[in-house]
Amino acid sequence: MYRDKLKDKKRIVFKVGTSTITHSETGALDFLKLEKFVRILTDLHNQGKDVLVVTSGAIAVGRKALGLKERPTEQDVKQACAAVGQIRLMTVYQKLFSEYNQYVAQVLMTKVTIADDTSRHNAYNTFRSLLDMNVIPIVNENDTVATDEFTLSDNDYLSAIVAAVAGADMVVLLSDIDGLYSDDPNKNPDAKLIPQVDAITDEMLDMAGGPHTDLGTGGMISKLEAAGIANDAGADMVIINGNDMNNIERVFAGEEIGTLFTAHKTSHFHLKNYLDSPRL
Repeated sequence: MYRDKLKDKKRIVFKVGTSTITHSETGALDFLKLEKFVRILTDLHNQGKDVLVVTSGAIAVGRKALGLKERPTEQDVKQACAAVGQIRLMTVYQKLFSEYNQYVAQVLMTKVTIADDTSRHNAYNTFRSLLDMNVIPIVNENDTVATDEFTLSDNDYLSAIVAAVAGADMVVLLSDIDGLYSDDPNKNPDAKLIPQVDAITDEMLDMAGGPHTDLGTGGMISKLEAAGIANDAGADMVIINGNDMNNIERVFAGEEIGTLFTAHKTSHFHLKNYLDSPRL
């Protein structure tokens, strides 16, 4: 069974969305969920796996700290929130990981990092060195300097980019949904969860909706984009519901949970081919 192989994955990128690590009622961080997330990842790292984290939440944390009731739409306000929130978010991660004697590092990336050959190579070397030193990189887009022209679409997309750059063999997206459905489960009660996808079809892309949360930016379309990049780069990807962090352990126990997108490494894969045309 294909899922039995997941326990043998060696380098894994975990992406956690804003709605997964915050309380929907207030937008404040959910420390119980974050603590469990950190504990599970540290245990996987202690099993000899390389672990990388792509985290959302900087704008939401900054927005909460600055007392803004609604998600900002102005670019400068979003960047101000990100500047305040990023340092607060990393402080939380550092404190939680330090409880388990685990070092972490902050890595901020932009589209330019990927587009420029030298920057992309430097990013690879940085990831390699950190992982060799048993450090867990925590990655986010550098929202404080990113512009509409040079921004990545969202952190689902970034997680696949990180997997390709770092040579990961698996991506785990923790979201507020159980996985990919045959139809919108919020509108169609007969929608069925699709347990495995071996090829992303036009029909899947057509039925994928947009963002449905006030806190995050990504919807199912961004997750399909991420799966396409990760799979082409040679990494499996799974979408699971992050409301129960134990789902991470279930994935590596081989349980059929969430939606698994199977890898099919594309010959002559090059990340730059995906930057201008992220829609698959």
